[in-house]
Amino acid sequence: MIENLNIVEKCVSCLDIRESYDLAKRMEQEKTNPALGYRTAGSLAERNTGDMLCEEMKKAGLAQVEKDRITVDAWEFKKAVMHYQDKDGQLRKIQLGAYQTDFKTDGFEKFELVYLGKGTAAEYQDIDVKGKLVLVEINQREEWWINYPVYQAHLKGAAALIAVQSRGYAQIDDTALNAQDIAGPADAPAFSISRRDAQWLKEQLDNQQSRELWVTLEADSRVMPECKTYNITGQIQGKHKDRMIVLSAHYDSYFDGFQDDNCAVSMTFGIIKALIDSGYQPRYTIAVCALAAEEWGVCDSKFDWSTGAWNQVFRVHPEWQGRVIADLNFELPAHAHNTKDAIRSTYEYADFLKHFCESINVPKEAYPDGLTVLAPIETWSDDFSIAISGIPSTVNDFSAGPFMETHYHSQYDNEEFYQEAVYRFHHELYTRLLVTLDQLTLPPLDFSRHFLAMKSSVADCLAAQSNAPAEVLEEIPALLESISKVCESADLLYEKIQEINNPTVSADFPMVSGLSSKLLHIFRKMQDYFVRLDWQDAVCFPHAAASQNLCHLEQAVHALESQNITAALEALYEVDNNCYAFLFDEEVYYHFTEYILHQPKDRLMWGAGRILHHENLYGLVQRLKELDQMAIPGSLDVEIRRLEAAIRRQQAYLKDDLHYMKQSVDKIQALINDCLETSSHYNKEKNGENQ
Repeated sequence: MIENLNIVEKCVSCLDIRESYDLAKRMEQEKTNPALGYRTAGSLAERNTGDMLCEEMKKAGLAQVEKDRITVDAWEFKKAVMHYQDKDGQLRKIQLGAYQTDFKTDGFEKFELVYLGKGTAAEYQDIDVKGKLVLVEINQREEWWINYPVYQAHLKGAAALIAVQSRGYAQIDDTALNAQDIAGPADAPAFSISRRDAQWLKEQLDNQQSRELWVTLEADSRVMPECKTYNITGQIQGKHKDRMIVLSAHYDSYFDGFQDDNCAVSMTFGIIKALIDSGYQPRYTIAVCALAAEEWGVCDSKFDWSTGAWNQVFRVHPEWQGRVIADLNFELPAHAHNTKDAIRSTYEYADFLKHFCESINVPKEAYPDGLTVLAPIETWSDDFSIAISGIPSTVNDFSAGPFMETHYHSQYDNEEFYQEAVYRFHHELYTRLLVTLDQLTLPPLDFSRHFLAMKSSVADCLAAQSNAPAEVLEEIPALLESISKVCESADLLYEKIQEINNPTVSADFPMVSGLSSKLLHIFRKMQDYFVRLDWQDAVCFPHAAASQNLCHLEQAVHALESQNITAALEALYEVDNNCYAFLFDEEVYYHFTEYILHQPKDRLMWGAGRILHHENLYGLVQRLKELDQMAIPGSLDVEIRRLEAAIRRQQAYLKDDLHYMKQSVDKIQALINDCLETSSHYNKEKNGENQ
């Protein structure tokens, strides 16, 4: 019967979902913390799991199985347990989670613990925390990241900060612990505590009518700079060895990491094994890459995650750039994050994927509202690092659903929330996508989608900056004209690509290999020229940050002219990272600003050069906060002049950014024209052959 199935269905029929599930569970065996799990960057548990995956690849029949060595800042978290004896002599044992920082006790040591609300600078007024444990409540989704209150506590001399997630993450249960990347220095220690245990400690403080408790703590959390760990790769050799498709997922984890990301790693194995078992002979070499150090890997960096992926494509295998036509990356694929599934991709593959999805039958028990395509990719996962290297990337969309606020990065990320129908669908969906991509002659890159998004963003900028100086506004029409022109050329090029990729057309691969390389080169340049980040890690175009800042700064000026300081402060809160200027000491603010602007590129990795400007409003924010407390603040002329100076700076940034974009669009236009000429030569040669 199998012999009568078409090539895709034959591969799908060989999928073994139970085998994938079993491998995901076996990945939980190695852990740094016996009570909680944790298979962290560079840890012995991560390396041992990598060895196991290496053997699994060999058993599956993969060729060229390798352990690609990378250098990371390693983290071993072995224990963190707190004891408190109440007034009745009852001993309470509290299990703590941890962040990637250094803190090691000599057995159980005694500490004073003080509760300081949200851990902002104001909470420390008249409070001595030197050598003490500081308990705070945070909401990392809606307020601020963990590194700010941690570093604030460190500067005040605290022994360590202990954070409870009041909202935002680990909301599934009051016993849930949480962990995130620390994005801060290793010598500012931090741990996490459940809401149940934090509430109990606060009740003891209330009972004693005191701000402090004496507790004992035994902890072993160690950061070890520049250690070795390994990305594990294996291949099915293709007919055309100079072209590749990669399946990727990361194998480090917080807690047991069943969804994040054991199921993803085991799914890549399941897909590749189905191809082998079916006897499928790929056109392109298909590689599986189990990536280390996704959750963390670099000390004191804003961009401290996706370390393994960045190293893989920029350091270990830079030759993959220009060879890999697609990376299919996977995250948390055994749980439905919404009623509608989505493939998230770079702009350039969105149209191809949309057409592909039209042929997919989505089971109602998995996703009752079907399947869609989203673009662009986000910075949350390894596919961003891979994409900016010039490899078109996708990921199963996972970040928008409630799982991220409930189970994610907690001990409740386990098999109890496994959904077999979802997992099976993702195995089948991405097997079909993989084989479809493998049958293509050219990477299906539609550059117009990226430019259309850019055009919309620039048009929004024009509407928002209608009162900007002429020298700024005059940059926009020329840019919009260039974008319109390149869109036309990109549309024409995509038509040529579709013609060559048409399954009814017999394309000579060696003849179009040069065109494929040129297309991937354009894709890389698109990432270099146009992919930027804002101060909250969102992907944006180069002009967007300055344009948005100008809107907020102008709102602040108008508010001050009306003597409305509160409204002015609300506007300034949105400028770059100045939200942190409101709540933390200047040294905290500067540390987490300067480490983005003035660190070596290898410490910034995928974020290097993607945030270009910064408007420092710390002093002005503090001054306006003081004036806002006064009954009659008096003249605000000085503050208005300072904001007007900031507006002029941002206008200069915007002018430069728009000019740069115009030049870059024109460079892409030239590259697309070259591809169009190459495709014309190919058609002439092909027609000559046919004659």
